[in-house]
Amino acid sequence: MMNINPRQMEKMMKQMGMQSENIEAEEVIIKTASGEIRILNPQITKVKMGGNETFQIGGDISSGPNAEDVKTVMEQASVSEEKARAALEASGGDLAKAILDLSE
Repeated sequence: MMNINPRQMEKMMKQMGMQSENIEAEEVIIKTASGEIRILNPQITKVKMGGNETFQIGGDISSGPNAEDVKTVMEQASVSEEKARAALEASGGDLAKAILDLSE
């Protein structure tokens, strides 16, 4: 890998019309149809180029069930959010299995 001076890199990026900035955050949550991806202690860089903004995110990844599934299990099994979330994680996200396991 090339060893480039950070100042030279910044100058090259400006010449190409790119701007970058670091963003401080405690957590990033990405919501998907099958659940949530949580990124703890994230390192976030926002890059502007050609009128577009992109984000590069790194950190400690933790995934879990989505809020709607947790709510459903809570209501159906009459349990707390913590118990519902734990049951969903143990069942691999299977709602029916999580509810049945909590009902036994």
